[in-house]
Amino acid sequence: MHPPRAAFLDFPLGHTAGRPDDREGQRAILAAALGAFEVLVEPGGVLTLPFSWSEDDAWKDTLATSVGDARGARDAAPQYQDEADRARAEAAMAAGGCPGCVFLEA
Repeated sequence: MHPPRAAFLDFPLGHTAGRPDDREGQRAILAAALGAFEVLVEPGGVLTLPFSWSEDDAWKDTLATSVGDARGARDAAPQYQDEADRARAEAAMAAGGCPGCVFLEA
């Protein structure tokens, strides 16, 4: 996905507004994210928010295995759920659309 502008928070999935029950931290994250409106003036801009989940990135190594994430490396080639999915995406591209927007037409 390519949002017009974005604020990035390098926290575990599901914690996009901060730690549970950390009202002060969540407010700081929200204020910083809203502050992106003041500094992101070019389309495609991304502001990395100045918050960290922990002292180091070790949580990233253990997170994938703790939730059973067995995905392989990312692939630059499009991946489809089935042949019907591939056909819809290819038809959307041929008509000048984007393969990620197929669901809007169905």
